[in-house]
Amino acid sequence: MKQSISCEQQTSHAYLPTGKNIAFIQAGWHQEIVEQSYFSFKGQLAEHGVNESRISLFDVPGSLEIPLLAKLLAKSGDYAIIVAAGFIVDGGIYRHDFVASTVLDAMMNVQLESEVPVLSIVLTPHNFSGSDEHHDFFFNHFKQKGEEAGRACLQTLENIVKLKL
Repeated sequence: MKQSISCEQQTSHAYLPTGKNIAFIQAGWHQEIVEQSYFSFKGQLAEHGVNESRISLFDVPGSLEIPLLAKLLAKSGDYAIIVAAGFIVDGGIYRHDFVASTVLDAMMNVQLESEVPVLSIVLTPHNFSGSDEHHDFFFNHFKQKGEEAGRACLQTLENIVKLKL
């Protein structure tokens, strides 16, 4: 027997279960770059009828703090989907590739254990010098990734609704 769930339909493409919202976690390192993904993400959702009030923004100090907050948000039952954004760069002191792998593996574990999707805009460039050229490139790249995450969010929510109908 198929069970139906009550949903608010923003458009023919996006569904958000009644009583649930979207969580967006953003890391504070290079915030002026990372926050571009949030701005373009919420803009993409607004274009598809999702009210900004349905998106909760959470700030964390760095990307390593993303998985625990994602797990707590998933366990709360208040969120249909979680999106995380961070910028892990080679600071010359630690192995940034190890940090990135740890964060992404933990985010994957959260979604598999909780069955709440966790989308990633956690990026790790091969090179980031902090020069104006690199800053501008990644500033714009995070905008693009936020739009892509918005579309992925809508598609994922729509797929979840189809599975539960």
